[in-house]
Amino acid sequence: MSPTELLWALIGLLLTIGGTLVEASIASPAWIWSQQGIQVFPLHTSFQVGAVLLSSCLGGKYAALLSQLAYLLLGLTWLPVFTGGGGLEYLREPSFGYLLGFLPGAWLCGALAFRSPPQLETLGFSCLAGLGLIHAVGLAYLGLSYGLGWVGTESIPLVQAAVNFTLAPLLAQLAIVCAVTLTAYGLRRLRFY
Repeated sequence: MSPTELLWALIGLLLTIGGTLVEASIASPAWIWSQQGIQVFPLHTSFQVGAVLLSSCLGGKYAALLSQLAYLLLGLTWLPVFTGGGGLEYLREPSFGYLLGFLPGAWLCGALAFRSPPQLETLGFSCLAGLGLIHAVGLAYLGLSYGLGWVGTESIPLVQAAVNFTLAPLLAQLAIVCAVTLTAYGLRRLRFY
């Protein structure tokens, strides 16, 4: 692994930790500019997935994978970097599968983003593929954990958990994918790589 990839892995780790703490929002100019100014609409989700995808599009597959592996290890060992804290007991959380999905999702997004020179279409597709894989792993873990009784299944039914963790944030995450695609395209064109 090159020093550049290690630097991108560190940047990806810091972006993911920071993205966990930042709520994603969309800014929109008002129809009557002089009276209302710019309106900000919260998306009711963090920028965590966006940080994973952005670091993948900028750092590549190995840097993205290393950054997410470090993120998971930090959260599972001693730092409360996940949305709900951290520690080994987080393995029993229904949302942990989505965090686990960061590993293959980041790798796939980074691999697809660097298959050709940066174009909006390829970067957008790589982000969508990474997001899809994150959700696929999350849903598989959710189903497995409910099937094996790893989570408190008495609190919420499986279908409702799938809606809460996949369908509810999906529109907001698609908006984040658009922002990540534009940001990654601009930064990669600016850096000529």
